[in-house]
Parts: sequence; C-alpha cells; structure tokens
Amino acid sequence: MTVAVAILVFVTLQRLGELVLARRNTRALLARGAHEEGAGHYPLIVLVHAAWLASLWWLAPGQPVNWPLIGLFLLLQTGRLWVLATLGARWTTRIIVVPGEALVARGPFRLVRHPNYLVVAGEIAVLPLAFGLWQVALLFSLLNAAILAVRIRAEDHALRSAPANGRPG
Repeated sequence: MTVAVAILVFVTLQRLGELVLARRNTRALLARGAHEEGAGHYPLIVLVHAAWLASLWWLAPGQPVNWPLIGLFLLLQTGRLWVLATLGARWTTRIIVVPGEALVARGPFRLVRHPNYLVVAGEIAVLPLAFGLWQVALLFSLLNAAILAVRIRAEDHALRSAPANGRPG
C-alpha cells in the first residue's frame, strides 16, 4: 500500500464513520422534537464531497506526497475533532434545529461562527494539493464555496427563525 492510498483509506474511513455518527445524532435529535431545515441542498453537499473523495482515489495513488501539506491536513483534523467534541450529540451533517436549546458558544464557536465549514474548506483544498493535484483543489474549492453559500444562508435563516435553538451541525 502506498502512502497516498493509506492516507485515502484514513480519510474514507473517517468520513464513513462521521456519516454513521451524524445519522445516529440526527435520529436522536429528531426524537427529541428537533426538525430539519434546508434539506433540499443536502444531496448536493453529499455529491460534492463524494466526488471530491472519488477524484482523489482516481488521481492521487502513485503521486508524490507533500509532507508539510499532510501536516497541515492533520492540523485541520484537530480542528474537525474540536468541532465534533464541542457539539457532541448535537453534531450532524444536516441542519437540525433543537427548539429551546441555546446555541453552542464555547470551543471554536466562540472564535468563529461556522468553524466546521472553515475546516472542510481547508481540507478540500489542502489534501489534493498534498498530492500535487491543484486542479482538483481548485475545482472542488469552487464547488464547495458555491454549496456553502447556500448552506450557510439556510443555517443562518434557521438560527434567526428559531431564537434560543440549538446550533445546527
């Protein structure tokens, strides 16, 4: 197994594990009376992320690895873990509004409004660049920016519409 393939296995397993966690958290939140907002754009998010990962599986094996950029990618993973740990059972890949719960204002949320989206934007750019795939980094950064414009608008609308609710994941 090459280093590139090992890195892709790690990222793929991480993403699959997060989908399982997100599904579990979403079910639990909905069972507590939460509701989903902005579901219409969710398939586009899944498509962009799946296509990004598939393009890396197609193009990265056999490419040289830029270790400083892999280090930056690993640093981004600490940001990802910080967000997940801060939100705990409220973290999900969907916009889930929990009526009556206060927004999370600790951890990375005290520093920036949408820390998870900053981490994801960094990952989408940095990992392809670590394999010399600047075209993949550029294409998926643009696609991610477009879908995040929709996502953040939907999330902010959900937050404004239901004061004192929980932060969507």
